[in-house]
Amino acid sequence: MPHRSPPISVEGQIWINTGERRFGGHGRMRLLRLIAETGSISGAARAMKMSYKAAWDAVDQMNNLAGEPLVLRSVGGKGGGSTIVTPRGHQLMANFSRLEQEHQRFIAELSQQASSMTDDLLMLRRLSMKSSARNNFSGTVTAIKQGAVNDEVELCIAPNQHLTAVITRESSENLGLAVGSDAFALIKASSVIIATEIEGAHVSARNLLTGRVERLQPGAVNTEVVLALEGGGHLAAIITHQSANDLALEEGTTASAIFKASSVILGVHH
Repeated sequence: MPHRSPPISVEGQIWINTGERRFGGHGRMRLLRLIAETGSISGAARAMKMSYKAAWDAVDQMNNLAGEPLVLRSVGGKGGGSTIVTPRGHQLMANFSRLEQEHQRFIAELSQQASSMTDDLLMLRRLSMKSSARNNFSGTVTAIKQGAVNDEVELCIAPNQHLTAVITRESSENLGLAVGSDAFALIKASSVIIATEIEGAHVSARNLLTGRVERLQPGAVNTEVVLALEGGGHLAAIITHQSANDLALEEGTTASAIFKASSVILGVHH
């Protein structure tokens, strides 16, 4: 069966904008909170691992965009001056905290819905893939036999239905193939041989899938044969008119699709 990918989760952060300018978000609200706690912009800047100038620039921008001071600094006096967050600044922090709580509840609900959509989203991504190859199967890598130059990779595309591909070791490594990973297989219709009555026969090709003829589409020279496979799915082959006649193919006929492991192209979705 196809490998089940980890569930999808949704993340996000809230920002407040004034017109086209960004007013504040997590970082600036944290800066305000640290200024209120420490009574110092330099102390707040150190806690956030930012420069003193960057902290003051952020405060100045917030003050300007708010239309009234959020942070006030008094200079001199016995205590040498202090920095305070104004009541308007405290109100802003409290309102942002309430907005953030509502935002997190919204994100949690989206994540719950997205996790149930994982398989559908992955399927839509597969359906959007375009390829010149007529046959496209998705599945799970069930075995990899490594060789000096090539790797033999087995892909489960349906219950009790497997494909075998031979690709270079370099391709296998570049694709990051491993047992249990998702992959897809592409097979050109012209690479598929159709046969009937092969019970007991031995063939050199590694792949043999059996089904019934669902559709025959004659062309000028060749005939397209579409098999409904026993394990589910369809496979198309292009054969000559003469071959189709010799095999006495018609809708409902049981037939087998044979193709070499070297004719299978493997790929992965990123």
